[in-house]
Amino acid sequence: MNEVKQLGILEEFRLEFQAIWPRVPNKGMLFALCALWLMLFHFLGNSTFGYVKTASLLEWMVNAYRANDWDEGHGLVVPLIVAGLMWWKRKELWGGPLELWPPALAIVGVAAGLHLLGYLIQQPRISIVAMFLGLYGLMGLAWGPRFLRACWFPYVLLVFCIPLGSLAEIVTFPLRMVVTYISVGIAQALGFDVLREGSLIYDAQRTYRYDVAPACSGIRSLMSLLALTVIFGMTAFRTAWRRWVMVLAAVPLAVLGNVARITFTILVTEVFGQSYGVSVEQRFGFVTFAVAIGCLLLLEQWLREPEAVRSAPARAGTEA
Repeated sequence: MNEVKQLGILEEFRLEFQAIWPRVPNKGMLFALCALWLMLFHFLGNSTFGYVKTASLLEWMVNAYRANDWDEGHGLVVPLIVAGLMWWKRKELWGGPLELWPPALAIVGVAAGLHLLGYLIQQPRISIVAMFLGLYGLMGLAWGPRFLRACWFPYVLLVFCIPLGSLAEIVTFPLRMVVTYISVGIAQALGFDVLREGSLIYDAQRTYRYDVAPACSGIRSLMSLLALTVIFGMTAFRTAWRRWVMVLAAVPLAVLGNVARITFTILVTEVFGQSYGVSVEQRFGFVTFAVAIGCLLLLEQWLREPEAVRSAPARAGTEA
């Protein structure tokens, strides 16, 4: 039954794609220009040879995603999500008039200048912004300003492809402290004799020790949840304040999910021993997302818009 359903979905996609694709203008020109643009970043994209010995910005990005136990591996998934959301908005994006728009070359020029700056000062993250900005400008050149307005979301989600690396410490350090403080406070309130020293958690006899590391502090879940709340907010709501509430909720949800995981680990360790606590710590990472997503769904129910607002047609460029 599931295979039949999947085949039906694929067939529906094929038929709709065949109906839309021939009507899209300037696609040959767009693909050629995009290929040339990406070749620039492949052959002259990275100047930080002391860190990653490659001239390719694309290879530098993949190396950054793979570092630190794939903490930033979501960067490989985000382009697929963006492509899926653009297909979801296909009627708005490709259903209206599409036209050649030369002023979009100004966006490409700004992107080229930005990449030159990033290359000269050895800041690949600036070049990543330039690469995506240039692709955005090329789409505007081929399909016009209406298309650019309509695709601003989800295209802006590509910001999550920028690896933060050591810059994330600005966020991870205070999150580590908050998660540790709250988790130990909950465990003590439940009657367990645990101590905190910085991001380290001990029992009173110091027979076990846990370090709330950056990955456990929420940076991995924070970036994933931030992307999720942006998508959820933009697709579920029409009013701006509700969308902003969903986006801003990512930080407390990441903290809450990680507090649940760390507190659960402490309780298991206190009751069953450290070997069980280690097993929970290593295998129950899903607790962070289960708690956060559960709270996210509750928040969506609380923020749900009246039917009249949800059924009203959205303005071009703002429809989720």
